[in-house]
Amino acid sequence: MTSTFPGSPKLLKGGLVLADPASGTIRRVITLQYNPDSISRTLQAKSVGGDTADRSEALRLKGPAVETIKLEAEIDATDQLEIADAQAIAVGIQPQLAAIETIIYPTSAELLSNNNLAQSGTLEIIPMEAPLTLFVWSKNRVVPVRITEFSITEEAFDVALNPIRAKVSLGLRVLSVDDFGFDQLGGSLFMTHLQQKEQLAGLYVPGALSMLGIGGI
Repeated sequence: MTSTFPGSPKLLKGGLVLADPASGTIRRVITLQYNPDSISRTLQAKSVGGDTADRSEALRLKGPAVETIKLEAEIDATDQLEIADAQAIAVGIQPQLAAIETIIYPTSAELLSNNNLAQSGTLEIIPMEAPLTLFVWSKNRVVPVRITEFSITEEAFDVALNPIRAKVSLGLRVLSVDDFGFDQLGGSLFMTHLQQKEQLAGLYVPGALSMLGIGGI
C-alpha cells in the first residue's frame, strides 16, 4: 500500500532507457513496475597477467573490468484489473512484456528492408543496429548495457489466456569504451559512470594497517 503521509519520500523506479545511438534522442523509457529486492553484479578484471605472461605485466590492466548485472522483476496486472483498466482486460501484461522483448529484435521494417535488398542482389547488407540501451538505477548508476540473458515465467492468465502476472529475469553486460570507443555516446556515458564510481570511492574513509594487525609492508 502506498503511503499518503505527506512527508513520505518519492519512490524512484529502476528501468531501461532506449536511445538513438548517435543523437541520444530518447525512444522509449521502460520502468520496472516493482523494483527487484536484489541485484547481482559480477566484475571480471581485464588483466594482462596470466600463467604465461611476463612478470613485468602482472599488475597491468588491458581495460575496464567486464561487469554483468542480473535481476528479476515482477509484472502484475492485478491492480489494473481491479479498476477495470481497458488495456489490462484486453491484453493483460503483454504490452509490458513486449516492450522489453522487442529490445533484442530488429524491427519488422528493418527485416523487410534487408530482405528487399537481398532480393535485389545487394551483395553486402549491413547488420541492423539496435538502440542504445541504458540500465538506470538512480542518477548515480546510468550505464550502457547489452541484454545477454532474458527469460520470462508467466505465472497467471485470464480467461482469454492473456498473461496477467509474470517474472522477468534479465542478464545485462555493461558496455564500456572497449566496446564503443571514446567518441560515441555509449562510451561517453560509460566514462561518466566510471568517474562517478571514482568519486564515490573517494568518499570512503580508509583504514589503518594497525587495524589489520600489521605495522607496515
